[in-house]
Amino acid sequence: MSLLVVGLSHRSAPVSVLERATLTADAQVKLVQDTVAAEPATEAAVLATCNRIELYADVDKFHAGVAELSTLLAQHSEVGLEELTPYLYVHYEDRAVHHLFSVACGLDSMVVGEGQILGQIKDSLARAQELHTAGRLLNDLFQQALRVGKRAHSETGIDRAGQSLVTFGLEQLAVDTPVEQWARGKRALVIGAGSMSSLAAATLARAGVAEVVIANRTQERAERLARILTEADDNAVAARSVPMGAVRDELTRADIAVSCTGATGLVLSAEMVAAAFEGRTGEPVADTGPGPEPRKEKAAEERQTPLPPTSVGAEDGCPLDLSAPGFSVMGEAAVAGMDAATLEQHAAWAAGGAVERREAGRRGPEADAELIGALAATAAAVGRIPELRRPEPVAVVPRPEPVLFLLDLAMPRDIDAAAHRLAGVRLVDIESLAEASADAPMAADVDQVRRIVSDEVAAFGAAQRAAHITPTVVALRTMAADVVASEIARLDGRLPGLDDKQRGEIRQAVHRVVDKLLHAPTVRVKQLAAEPGGAGYADALRTLFDLDQETVAAVSRAEDDTKTQDQQHQNAKNRGPA
Repeated sequence: MSLLVVGLSHRSAPVSVLERATLTADAQVKLVQDTVAAEPATEAAVLATCNRIELYADVDKFHAGVAELSTLLAQHSEVGLEELTPYLYVHYEDRAVHHLFSVACGLDSMVVGEGQILGQIKDSLARAQELHTAGRLLNDLFQQALRVGKRAHSETGIDRAGQSLVTFGLEQLAVDTPVEQWARGKRALVIGAGSMSSLAAATLARAGVAEVVIANRTQERAERLARILTEADDNAVAARSVPMGAVRDELTRADIAVSCTGATGLVLSAEMVAAAFEGRTGEPVADTGPGPEPRKEKAAEERQTPLPPTSVGAEDGCPLDLSAPGFSVMGEAAVAGMDAATLEQHAAWAAGGAVERREAGRRGPEADAELIGALAATAAAVGRIPELRRPEPVAVVPRPEPVLFLLDLAMPRDIDAAAHRLAGVRLVDIESLAEASADAPMAADVDQVRRIVSDEVAAFGAAQRAAHITPTVVALRTMAADVVASEIARLDGRLPGLDDKQRGEIRQAVHRVVDKLLHAPTVRVKQLAAEPGGAGYADALRTLFDLDQETVAAVSRAEDDTKTQDQQHQNAKNRGPA
Protein backbone atom coordinates (compact mmCIF):
# COMPACT_ATOMS: atom_id res chain seq x y z
CA MET A 1 0.00 0.00 0.00
CA SER A 2 1.15 3.58 -0.72
CA LEU A 3 0.25 7.10 0.39
CA LEU A 4 -1.59 9.31 -2.12
CA VAL A 5 -2.92 12.85 -1.75
CA VAL A 6 -5.16 14.64 -4.25
CA GLY A 7 -6.18 18.22 -3.55
CA LEU A 8 -6.43 21.86 -4.49
CA SER A 9 -5.41 25.02 -2.64
CA HIS A 10 -4.90 28.74 -3.05
CA ARG A 11 -1.67 27.92 -4.87
CA SER A 12 -3.33 25.82 -7.57
CA ALA A 13 -6.83 27.26 -7.92
CA PRO A 14 -8.41 30.73 -8.05
CA VAL A 15 -10.47 31.83 -5.08
CA SER A 16 -13.67 31.54 -7.12
CA VAL A 17 -13.07 27.79 -7.60
CA LEU A 18 -12.04 27.21 -3.97
CA GLU A 19 -15.14 29.06 -2.88
CA ARG A 20 -17.42 26.72 -4.81
CA ALA A 21 -15.49 23.57 -3.85
CA THR A 22 -15.80 24.17 -0.09
CA LEU A 23 -16.86 21.03 1.83
CA THR A 24 -19.36 21.16 4.67
CA ALA A 25 -18.69 19.07 7.79
CA ASP A 26 -21.20 16.46 6.63
CA ALA A 27 -19.64 16.36 3.17
CA GLN A 28 -16.21 15.74 4.71
CA VAL A 29 -17.54 12.77 6.68
CA LYS A 30 -19.23 11.30 3.61
CA LEU A 31 -16.11 11.86 1.50
CA VAL A 32 -13.77 9.84 3.74
CA GLN A 33 -16.38 7.10 4.16
CA ASP A 34 -16.89 6.82 0.40
CA THR A 35 -13.13 6.85 -0.18
CA VAL A 36 -12.57 3.86 2.12
CA ALA A 37 -15.52 2.10 0.49
CA ALA A 38 -13.87 2.54 -2.92
CA GLU A 39 -11.69 -0.30 -4.17
CA PRO A 40 -8.20 1.30 -4.35
CA ALA A 41 -8.19 2.77 -0.80
CA THR A 42 -8.05 1.21 2.66
CA GLU A 43 -7.52 4.38 4.72
CA ALA A 44 -8.66 7.98 4.19
CA ALA A 45 -8.58 11.41 5.83
CA VAL A 46 -9.61 14.83 4.53
CA LEU A 47 -7.88 18.12 5.39
CA ALA A 48 -10.26 21.00 4.62
CA THR A 49 -9.47 24.62 5.52
CA CYS A 50 -10.50 28.01 4.16
CA ASN A 51 -7.87 27.77 1.42
CA ARG A 52 -7.28 24.06 0.79
CA ILE A 53 -9.11 20.76 0.32
CA GLU A 54 -6.92 17.64 0.39
CA LEU A 55 -7.86 13.97 0.41
CA TYR A 56 -5.25 11.54 1.82
CA ALA A 57 -5.53 7.80 1.24
CA ASP A 58 -3.58 4.58 1.44
CA VAL A 59 -4.01 3.00 -2.00
CA ASP A 60 -2.78 -0.15 -3.70
CA LYS A 61 -2.89 1.26 -7.26
CA PHE A 62 -1.61 4.71 -8.21
CA HIS A 63 -3.55 5.48 -11.41
CA ALA A 64 -6.77 3.94 -10.17
CA GLY A 65 -6.33 5.80 -6.89
CA VAL A 66 -5.84 9.17 -8.60
CA ALA A 67 -8.92 8.63 -10.77
CA GLU A 68 -11.08 7.51 -7.84
CA LEU A 69 -9.99 10.25 -5.42
CA SER A 70 -10.40 12.97 -8.07
CA THR A 71 -13.88 11.75 -8.91
CA LEU A 72 -14.90 11.63 -5.25
CA LEU A 73 -13.59 15.15 -4.62
CA ALA A 74 -15.59 16.45 -7.56
CA GLN A 75 -18.75 14.66 -6.45
CA HIS A 76 -18.67 15.87 -2.85
CA SER A 77 -17.53 19.42 -3.65
CA GLU A 78 -20.25 19.71 -6.30
CA VAL A 79 -17.81 21.07 -8.86
CA GLY A 80 -17.71 19.12 -12.09
CA LEU A 81 -14.69 16.86 -12.56
CA GLU A 82 -13.85 18.42 -15.92
CA GLU A 83 -13.81 21.88 -14.36
CA LEU A 84 -11.98 20.79 -11.21
CA THR A 85 -9.24 18.69 -12.82
CA PRO A 86 -7.00 21.56 -14.09
CA TYR A 87 -6.64 22.82 -10.51
CA LEU A 88 -5.91 19.49 -8.78
CA TYR A 89 -2.44 18.44 -7.65
CA VAL A 90 -1.28 14.92 -6.87
CA HIS A 91 1.51 13.80 -4.51
CA TYR A 92 2.57 10.18 -4.06
CA GLU A 93 4.57 8.34 -1.39
CA ASP A 94 7.56 10.45 -0.20
CA ARG A 95 6.30 13.54 -2.05
CA ALA A 96 2.94 13.20 -0.29
CA VAL A 97 4.71 12.98 3.09
CA HIS A 98 6.85 16.00 2.21
CA HIS A 99 3.73 17.95 1.23
CA LEU A 100 1.86 17.31 4.50
CA PHE A 101 4.93 18.09 6.62
CA SER A 102 5.37 21.37 4.71
CA VAL A 103 1.70 22.19 5.27
CA ALA A 104 2.06 21.43 8.99
CA CYS A 105 5.00 23.83 9.27
CA GLY A 106 3.08 26.64 7.57
CA LEU A 107 5.30 26.64 4.47
CA ASP A 108 2.33 26.08 2.18
CA SER A 109 -0.03 28.47 3.95
CA MET A 110 -1.35 31.67 2.45
CA VAL A 111 0.54 33.45 5.24
CA VAL A 112 3.86 31.63 5.66
CA GLY A 113 4.48 30.38 9.18
CA GLU A 114 0.92 30.61 10.50
CA GLY A 115 0.23 28.04 13.19
CA GLN A 116 -3.53 27.50 12.90
CA ILE A 117 -2.99 24.69 10.42
CA LEU A 118 -1.71 22.44 13.23
CA GLY A 119 -5.10 22.54 14.92
CA GLN A 120 -6.80 21.78 11.61
CA ILE A 121 -4.53 18.76 11.01
CA LYS A 122 -5.28 17.53 14.53
CA ASP A 123 -9.03 17.86 13.89
CA SER A 124 -8.67 16.01 10.59
CA LEU A 125 -6.92 13.09 12.30
CA ALA A 126 -9.46 12.97 15.14
CA ARG A 127 -12.33 12.88 12.62
CA ALA A 128 -10.72 9.99 10.68
CA GLN A 129 -10.11 8.08 13.92
CA GLU A 130 -13.72 8.51 15.03
CA LEU A 131 -14.90 7.25 11.63
CA HIS A 132 -12.34 4.40 11.76
CA THR A 133 -10.93 5.43 8.38
CA ALA A 134 -7.38 6.06 9.68
CA GLY A 135 -5.20 2.97 9.96
CA ARG A 136 -1.54 2.62 10.82
CA LEU A 137 -0.23 4.68 7.88
CA LEU A 138 -2.43 7.77 8.31
CA ASN A 139 -2.20 7.63 12.10
CA ASP A 140 1.59 7.61 11.91
CA LEU A 141 1.62 10.24 9.15
CA PHE A 142 -0.63 12.82 10.80
CA GLN A 143 0.89 12.35 14.27
CA GLN A 144 4.36 12.82 12.81
CA ALA A 145 3.15 15.89 10.88
CA LEU A 146 1.96 17.45 14.15
CA ARG A 147 5.36 16.76 15.74
CA VAL A 148 7.21 18.21 12.74
CA GLY A 149 5.06 21.35 12.82
CA LYS A 150 5.66 21.86 16.54
CA ARG A 151 9.38 21.28 16.05
CA ALA A 152 9.52 23.89 13.27
CA HIS A 153 7.83 26.50 15.44
CA SER A 154 9.95 25.73 18.53
CA GLU A 155 13.38 25.38 16.87
CA THR A 156 13.17 28.17 14.28
CA GLY A 157 11.81 31.65 13.88
CA ILE A 158 9.26 30.62 11.25
CA ASP A 159 6.66 32.60 13.22
CA ARG A 160 8.54 35.73 12.18
CA ALA A 161 8.09 34.86 8.50
CA GLY A 162 4.37 35.47 8.73
CA GLN A 163 1.42 35.78 11.01
CA SER A 164 -1.91 34.09 11.40
CA LEU A 165 -4.48 34.83 8.72
CA VAL A 166 -6.38 36.95 11.24
CA THR A 167 -3.37 39.09 12.14
CA PHE A 168 -2.36 39.44 8.49
CA GLY A 169 -5.90 40.48 7.57
CA LEU A 170 -6.02 43.12 10.32
CA GLU A 171 -2.66 44.46 9.16
CA GLN A 172 -4.09 44.83 5.66
CA LEU A 173 -7.04 46.76 7.08
CA ALA A 174 -4.75 49.02 9.12
CA VAL A 175 -2.47 49.60 6.08
CA ASP A 176 0.63 51.42 7.37
CA THR A 177 -0.60 51.90 10.95
CA PRO A 178 0.32 49.43 13.73
CA VAL A 179 -2.71 47.23 14.45
CA GLU A 180 -2.69 48.13 18.17
CA GLN A 181 -2.78 51.84 17.36
CA TRP A 182 -5.38 51.43 14.61
CA ALA A 183 -7.73 49.21 16.65
CA ARG A 184 -7.50 51.02 19.99
CA GLY A 185 -10.92 52.28 21.10
CA LYS A 186 -12.83 50.87 18.14
CA ARG A 187 -15.94 48.71 18.43
CA ALA A 188 -15.76 45.31 16.76
CA LEU A 189 -18.44 42.95 15.49
CA VAL A 190 -17.38 39.29 15.07
CA ILE A 191 -19.78 37.14 13.06
CA GLY A 192 -19.36 33.44 13.87
CA ALA A 193 -18.04 31.65 16.96
CA GLY A 194 -15.82 28.95 15.45
CA SER A 195 -12.05 28.64 15.82
CA MET A 196 -11.20 31.40 13.31
CA SER A 197 -13.80 33.80 14.70
CA SER A 198 -12.64 33.08 18.26
CA LEU A 199 -9.07 33.83 17.24
CA ALA A 200 -10.20 37.07 15.59
CA ALA A 201 -12.08 38.12 18.73
CA ALA A 202 -9.07 37.34 20.96
CA THR A 203 -6.70 39.18 18.59
CA LEU A 204 -8.92 42.26 18.58
CA ALA A 205 -9.13 42.15 22.38
CA ARG A 206 -5.32 42.08 22.61
CA ALA A 207 -5.15 44.96 20.13
CA GLY A 208 -7.17 47.16 22.50
CA VAL A 209 -10.65 47.48 20.99
CA ALA A 210 -13.26 48.98 23.30
CA GLU A 211 -15.91 46.32 22.73
CA VAL A 212 -16.42 43.00 20.97
CA VAL A 213 -19.90 41.88 19.91
CA ILE A 214 -20.30 38.19 18.98
CA ALA A 215 -23.07 37.12 16.60
CA ASN A 216 -23.66 33.45 15.91
CA ARG A 217 -26.50 31.18 14.79
CA THR A 218 -26.07 29.11 17.98
CA GLN A 219 -26.61 31.61 20.77
CA GLU A 220 -24.94 29.42 23.43
CA ARG A 221 -21.61 29.41 21.56
CA ALA A 222 -21.72 33.19 21.14
CA GLU A 223 -22.43 33.62 24.86
CA ARG A 224 -19.60 31.27 25.79
CA LEU A 225 -17.08 33.16 23.63
CA ALA A 226 -18.24 36.52 25.00
CA ARG A 227 -17.86 35.19 28.56
CA ILE A 228 -14.32 33.94 27.83
CA LEU A 229 -13.33 37.36 26.47
CA THR A 230 -14.85 39.17 29.44
CA GLU A 231 -13.29 36.89 32.07
CA ALA A 232 -9.82 36.63 30.51
CA ASP A 233 -7.00 37.16 33.01
CA ASP A 234 -5.10 39.27 30.50
CA ASN A 235 -6.53 41.52 27.78
CA ALA A 236 -10.06 41.29 29.13
CA VAL A 237 -12.50 43.32 27.04
CA ALA A 238 -16.16 44.29 27.24
CA ALA A 239 -17.95 41.61 25.22
CA ARG A 240 -21.55 40.59 24.61
CA SER A 241 -23.43 38.19 22.37
CA VAL A 242 -26.32 38.91 20.00
CA PRO A 243 -28.45 36.71 17.72
CA MET A 244 -27.71 36.68 13.99
CA GLY A 245 -30.86 38.72 13.40
CA ALA A 246 -29.22 41.68 15.16
CA VAL A 247 -26.22 41.84 12.79
CA ARG A 248 -27.74 44.58 10.61
CA ASP A 249 -28.24 46.92 13.59
CA GLU A 250 -24.88 46.05 15.19
CA LEU A 251 -23.07 46.77 11.93
CA THR A 252 -24.36 50.35 12.12
CA ARG A 253 -22.56 50.81 15.46
CA ALA A 254 -19.37 48.85 14.64
CA ASP A 255 -16.09 50.21 13.35
CA ILE A 256 -14.68 46.76 12.47
CA ALA A 257 -16.57 43.67 11.35
CA VAL A 258 -14.92 40.26 11.02
CA SER A 259 -16.94 37.43 9.50
CA CYS A 260 -16.06 33.74 9.30
CA THR A 261 -19.09 31.44 9.21
CA GLY A 262 -19.93 28.21 7.48
CA ALA A 263 -22.82 29.81 5.58
CA THR A 264 -23.21 28.86 1.94
CA GLY A 265 -24.62 32.30 1.01
CA LEU A 266 -23.69 35.90 1.78
CA VAL A 267 -23.99 37.05 5.37
CA LEU A 268 -23.45 40.74 4.55
CA SER A 269 -24.68 42.03 1.20
CA ALA A 270 -23.39 45.25 -0.34
CA GLU A 271 -26.80 46.80 0.36
CA MET A 272 -26.51 45.91 4.08
CA VAL A 273 -23.03 47.45 4.23
CA ALA A 274 -24.23 50.60 2.44
CA ALA A 275 -27.19 50.89 4.82
CA ALA A 276 -24.88 50.49 7.82
CA PHE A 277 -22.62 53.25 6.50
CA GLU A 278 -25.57 55.59 5.97
CA GLY A 279 -26.92 54.71 9.41
CA ARG A 280 -23.72 55.71 11.16
CA THR A 281 -22.83 58.80 9.08
CA GLY A 282 -26.26 60.08 8.04
CA GLU A 283 -24.96 60.43 4.49
CA PRO A 284 -25.50 58.21 1.44
CA VAL A 285 -22.51 56.05 0.52
CA ALA A 286 -20.88 56.71 -2.85
CA ASP A 287 -19.99 53.98 -5.32
CA THR A 288 -16.40 54.41 -6.52
CA GLY A 289 -16.71 51.92 -9.38
CA PRO A 290 -15.28 52.70 -12.82
CA GLY A 291 -16.85 55.79 -14.43
CA PRO A 292 -18.38 56.06 -17.94
CA GLU A 293 -16.22 56.30 -21.06
CA PRO A 294 -15.63 59.84 -22.47
CA ARG A 295 -18.20 60.96 -25.07
CA LYS A 296 -16.98 60.37 -28.61
CA GLU A 297 -18.42 63.68 -29.81
CA LYS A 298 -16.29 65.61 -27.31
CA ALA A 299 -13.14 63.69 -28.26
CA ALA A 300 -13.72 64.39 -31.95
CA GLU A 301 -14.28 68.08 -31.21
CA GLU A 302 -10.98 68.28 -29.32
CA ARG A 303 -9.13 66.73 -32.26
CA GLN A 304 -10.51 69.49 -34.58
CA THR A 305 -9.31 72.31 -32.34
CA PRO A 306 -6.05 73.90 -33.68
CA LEU A 307 -3.08 72.86 -31.61
CA PRO A 308 -0.75 75.50 -30.24
CA PRO A 309 2.90 75.42 -31.35
CA THR A 310 5.08 73.05 -29.35
CA SER A 311 8.71 72.02 -29.45
CA VAL A 312 9.16 70.23 -32.72
CA GLY A 313 10.23 66.59 -32.45
CA ALA A 314 10.20 66.62 -28.66
CA GLU A 315 6.91 64.82 -28.12
CA ASP A 316 6.99 61.27 -26.74
CA GLY A 317 6.89 58.74 -29.57
CA CYS A 318 7.55 61.26 -32.35
CA PRO A 319 9.77 59.56 -34.98
CA LEU A 320 11.55 62.77 -36.01
CA ASP A 321 14.58 64.24 -34.31
CA LEU A 322 14.84 67.89 -35.35
CA SER A 323 17.12 68.93 -32.51
CA ALA A 324 20.25 68.65 -34.67
CA PRO A 325 21.74 71.95 -36.00
CA GLY A 326 20.78 73.01 -39.52
CA PHE A 327 17.07 72.22 -39.43
CA SER A 328 14.41 74.87 -39.78
CA VAL A 329 10.68 74.65 -39.12
CA MET A 330 9.91 76.66 -42.22
CA GLY A 331 9.72 75.50 -45.79
CA GLU A 332 11.51 72.71 -47.54
CA ALA A 333 14.56 72.99 -45.28
CA ALA A 334 12.56 71.29 -42.54
CA VAL A 335 12.34 68.06 -44.52
CA ALA A 336 15.45 68.22 -46.63
CA GLY A 337 17.50 65.06 -46.55
CA MET A 338 14.78 62.88 -44.94
CA ASP A 339 13.69 59.74 -46.69
CA ALA A 340 10.10 59.09 -47.61
CA ALA A 341 9.63 56.29 -45.07
CA THR A 342 10.53 58.59 -42.16
CA LEU A 343 8.17 61.28 -43.38
CA GLU A 344 5.39 58.74 -43.79
CA GLN A 345 5.98 57.55 -40.23
CA HIS A 346 5.60 61.07 -38.92
CA ALA A 347 2.46 61.64 -40.93
CA ALA A 348 0.91 58.50 -39.46
CA TRP A 349 2.00 59.51 -35.95
CA ALA A 350 0.58 63.01 -36.35
CA ALA A 351 -2.75 61.60 -37.56
CA GLY A 352 -3.33 59.04 -34.89
CA GLY A 353 -0.45 58.91 -32.46
CA ALA A 354 0.59 55.47 -33.65
CA VAL A 355 3.58 54.78 -35.85
CA GLU A 356 3.84 51.80 -38.14
CA ARG A 357 7.52 51.32 -38.95
CA ARG A 358 8.22 50.88 -42.66
CA GLU A 359 11.36 50.12 -44.52
CA ALA A 360 12.87 52.86 -46.65
CA GLY A 361 12.55 52.60 -50.41
CA ARG A 362 9.18 50.83 -50.52
CA ARG A 363 7.62 53.72 -52.53
CA GLY A 364 8.71 55.13 -55.83
CA PRO A 365 10.19 58.61 -56.52
CA GLU A 366 6.78 60.06 -57.49
CA ALA A 367 5.26 59.07 -54.14
CA ASP A 368 8.29 60.46 -52.30
CA ALA A 369 7.99 63.79 -54.06
CA GLU A 370 4.26 63.96 -53.30
CA LEU A 371 4.84 63.28 -49.56
CA ILE A 372 7.69 65.80 -49.33
CA GLY A 373 5.62 68.45 -51.06
CA ALA A 374 2.60 67.91 -48.84
CA LEU A 375 4.61 68.01 -45.64
CA ALA A 376 6.57 71.08 -46.75
CA ALA A 377 3.33 72.89 -47.60
CA THR A 378 1.88 72.11 -44.18
CA ALA A 379 5.03 73.31 -42.43
CA ALA A 380 4.99 76.54 -44.40
CA ALA A 381 1.33 77.18 -43.56
CA VAL A 382 1.35 76.59 -39.80
CA GLY A 383 4.97 77.33 -39.01
CA ARG A 384 5.77 73.85 -37.71
CA ILE A 385 5.56 70.16 -38.57
CA PRO A 386 2.16 68.82 -37.38
CA GLU A 387 2.22 66.74 -34.23
CA LEU A 388 -0.01 65.65 -31.39
CA ARG A 389 -0.07 67.10 -27.88
CA ARG A 390 0.41 64.88 -24.89
CA PRO A 391 -3.02 63.88 -23.53
CA GLU A 392 -4.12 65.77 -20.46
CA PRO A 393 -3.84 63.63 -17.28
CA VAL A 394 -7.10 62.13 -16.10
CA ALA A 395 -8.20 63.51 -12.77
CA VAL A 396 -8.49 60.78 -10.12
CA VAL A 397 -11.06 61.38 -7.42
CA PRO A 398 -9.47 60.30 -4.11
CA ARG A 399 -11.39 57.83 -1.93
CA PRO A 400 -12.40 59.18 1.46
CA GLU A 401 -10.81 57.70 4.54
CA PRO A 402 -12.70 54.53 5.53
CA VAL A 403 -14.94 54.60 8.59
CA LEU A 404 -16.09 50.96 8.31
CA PHE A 405 -13.52 48.14 8.11
CA LEU A 406 -14.58 44.65 6.97
CA LEU A 407 -12.52 41.45 7.19
CA ASP A 408 -13.97 38.38 5.46
CA LEU A 409 -12.13 35.16 6.39
CA ALA A 410 -14.83 32.76 5.17
CA MET A 411 -14.71 30.39 2.23
CA PRO A 412 -17.10 30.72 0.48
CA ARG A 413 -17.16 34.42 1.17
CA ASP A 414 -19.49 35.92 3.78
CA ILE A 415 -19.32 39.54 2.56
CA ASP A 416 -20.38 40.69 -0.89
CA ALA A 417 -17.28 41.60 -2.94
CA ALA A 418 -19.21 44.61 -4.30
CA ALA A 419 -18.58 46.31 -0.93
CA HIS A 420 -15.06 46.98 -2.31
CA ARG A 421 -16.54 49.83 -4.37
CA LEU A 422 -18.27 51.66 -1.51
CA ALA A 423 -16.55 54.88 -0.50
CA GLY A 424 -15.74 55.00 3.20
CA VAL A 425 -15.61 51.20 3.39
CA ARG A 426 -12.46 49.07 3.33
CA LEU A 427 -12.93 45.34 2.66
CA VAL A 428 -10.20 42.69 2.96
CA ASP A 429 -11.14 39.15 1.97
CA ILE A 430 -9.43 35.87 1.14
CA GLU A 431 -8.80 36.95 -2.45
CA SER A 432 -7.10 40.23 -1.52
CA LEU A 433 -5.13 38.45 1.22
CA ALA A 434 -3.84 35.98 -1.36
CA GLU A 435 -2.65 38.85 -3.57
CA ALA A 436 -1.03 40.68 -0.65
CA SER A 437 0.72 37.61 0.73
CA ALA A 438 2.32 36.84 -2.65
CA ASP A 439 4.67 39.77 -2.06
CA ALA A 440 5.25 39.12 1.66
CA PRO A 441 8.94 38.81 2.60
CA MET A 442 10.26 35.36 3.40
CA ALA A 443 12.29 35.00 6.58
CA ALA A 444 15.68 33.29 6.56
CA ASP A 445 14.19 30.74 8.96
CA VAL A 446 12.17 29.28 6.10
CA ASP A 447 15.29 27.56 4.76
CA GLN A 448 15.91 25.99 8.15
CA VAL A 449 12.34 24.71 8.28
CA ARG A 450 12.74 23.21 4.83
CA ARG A 451 15.79 21.31 6.05
CA ILE A 452 13.80 20.05 9.04
CA VAL A 453 11.05 18.86 6.70
CA SER A 454 13.54 17.02 4.46
CA ASP A 455 15.15 15.29 7.45
CA GLU A 456 11.78 14.31 8.90
CA VAL A 457 10.56 12.94 5.58
CA ALA A 458 13.64 10.71 5.35
CA ALA A 459 13.18 9.57 8.96
CA PHE A 460 9.48 8.85 8.41
CA GLY A 461 10.22 6.81 5.30
CA ALA A 462 12.88 4.78 7.11
CA ALA A 463 10.55 4.15 10.05
CA GLN A 464 7.74 3.04 7.76
CA ARG A 465 9.98 0.67 5.85
CA ALA A 466 11.35 -0.76 9.10
CA ALA A 467 7.82 -1.13 10.47
CA HIS A 468 6.83 -2.95 7.30
CA ILE A 469 9.23 -5.80 8.10
CA THR A 470 8.49 -5.96 11.84
CA PRO A 471 5.47 -8.30 11.50
CA THR A 472 7.60 -10.65 9.39
CA VAL A 473 10.36 -10.67 12.02
CA VAL A 474 7.79 -11.26 14.77
CA ALA A 475 6.28 -14.11 12.76
CA LEU A 476 9.77 -15.63 12.28
CA ARG A 477 10.51 -15.52 16.01
CA THR A 478 7.06 -16.96 16.76
CA MET A 479 7.75 -19.83 14.39
CA ALA A 480 11.16 -20.40 16.05
CA ALA A 481 9.53 -20.43 19.50
CA ASP A 482 6.98 -22.97 18.31
CA VAL A 483 9.78 -25.21 16.96
CA VAL A 484 11.65 -25.00 20.30
CA ALA A 485 8.49 -25.84 22.28
CA SER A 486 7.78 -28.80 20.01
CA GLU A 487 11.31 -30.19 20.36
CA ILE A 488 11.33 -29.75 24.15
CA ALA A 489 8.06 -31.64 24.36
CA ARG A 490 9.52 -34.39 22.19
CA LEU A 491 12.64 -34.57 24.42
CA ASP A 492 10.45 -34.90 27.51
CA GLY A 493 8.83 -37.95 25.94
CA ARG A 494 12.14 -39.58 25.03
CA LEU A 495 13.90 -38.79 28.36
CA PRO A 496 11.26 -39.09 31.07
CA GLY A 497 13.89 -39.50 33.78
CA LEU A 498 15.06 -35.85 33.59
CA ASP A 499 14.25 -33.79 36.65
CA ASP A 500 12.85 -30.24 36.47
CA LYS A 501 16.25 -28.59 36.87
CA GLN A 502 17.71 -30.56 33.97
CA ARG A 503 14.72 -29.84 31.76
CA GLY A 504 15.05 -26.14 32.57
CA GLU A 505 18.73 -26.11 31.66
CA ILE A 506 18.05 -27.85 28.34
CA ARG A 507 15.13 -25.54 27.50
CA GLN A 508 17.22 -22.45 28.29
CA ALA A 509 20.15 -23.71 26.22
CA VAL A 510 17.98 -24.36 23.18
CA HIS A 511 16.34 -20.91 23.45
CA ARG A 512 19.79 -19.25 23.66
CA VAL A 513 20.98 -21.08 20.54
CA VAL A 514 17.88 -20.02 18.56
CA ASP A 515 18.07 -16.43 19.80
CA LYS A 516 21.74 -16.12 18.86
CA LEU A 517 21.15 -17.60 15.42
CA LEU A 518 18.27 -15.20 14.73
CA HIS A 519 19.69 -12.05 16.35
CA ALA A 520 22.14 -10.93 13.66
CA PRO A 521 19.85 -11.67 10.66
CA THR A 522 16.81 -9.94 12.20
CA VAL A 523 18.76 -6.85 13.26
CA ARG A 524 20.42 -6.61 9.87
CA VAL A 525 17.21 -7.13 7.95
CA LYS A 526 15.59 -4.26 9.88
CA GLN A 527 18.50 -2.00 8.97
CA LEU A 528 18.34 -2.99 5.32
CA ALA A 529 14.56 -2.61 5.21
CA ALA A 530 14.84 0.98 6.50
CA GLU A 531 16.91 1.97 3.47
CA PRO A 532 15.29 3.07 0.19
CA GLY A 533 14.21 0.02 -1.78
CA GLY A 534 14.35 -2.18 1.34
CA ALA A 535 10.72 -3.31 1.17
CA GLY A 536 11.74 -6.46 -0.68
CA TYR A 537 13.60 -7.87 2.32
CA ALA A 538 10.34 -8.74 4.06
CA ASP A 539 9.25 -10.77 1.03
CA ALA A 540 12.65 -12.50 0.92
CA LEU A 541 12.42 -13.39 4.62
CA ARG A 542 8.95 -14.86 4.22
CA THR A 543 10.12 -16.89 1.23
CA LEU A 544 13.33 -18.18 2.85
CA PHE A 545 11.62 -19.35 6.04
CA ASP A 546 8.33 -20.33 4.41
CA LEU A 547 6.38 -18.08 6.76
CA ASP A 548 2.60 -18.17 6.65
CA GLN A 549 1.26 -14.90 5.15
CA GLU A 550 -1.82 -15.01 7.37
CA THR A 551 0.38 -15.18 10.48
CA VAL A 552 2.23 -12.04 9.35
CA ALA A 553 -1.08 -10.29 8.60
CA ALA A 554 -2.44 -11.26 12.02
CA VAL A 555 0.58 -9.64 13.70
CA SER A 556 0.01 -6.47 11.67
CA ARG A 557 -3.66 -6.30 12.62
CA ALA A 558 -2.83 -6.81 16.27
CA GLU A 559 -0.29 -3.97 16.18
CA ASP A 560 -2.73 -1.66 14.40
CA ASP A 561 -5.48 -2.38 16.95
CA THR A 562 -3.12 -1.67 19.83
CA LYS A 563 -1.92 1.63 18.30
CA THR A 564 -5.49 2.74 17.53
CA GLN A 565 -6.62 2.01 21.10
CA ASP A 566 -3.63 3.88 22.51
CA GLN A 567 -4.32 6.89 20.28
CA GLN A 568 -8.02 6.98 21.13
CA HIS A 569 -7.15 6.82 24.81
CA GLN A 570 -4.69 9.70 24.36
CA ASN A 571 -7.26 11.76 22.44
CA ALA A 572 -9.78 11.23 25.22
CA LYS A 573 -7.22 12.43 27.79
CA ASN A 574 -6.44 15.51 25.68
CA ARG A 575 -10.13 16.42 25.35
CA GLY A 576 -10.72 15.98 29.06
CA PRO A 577 -14.18 15.66 30.66
CA ALA A 578 -17.07 16.82 28.52
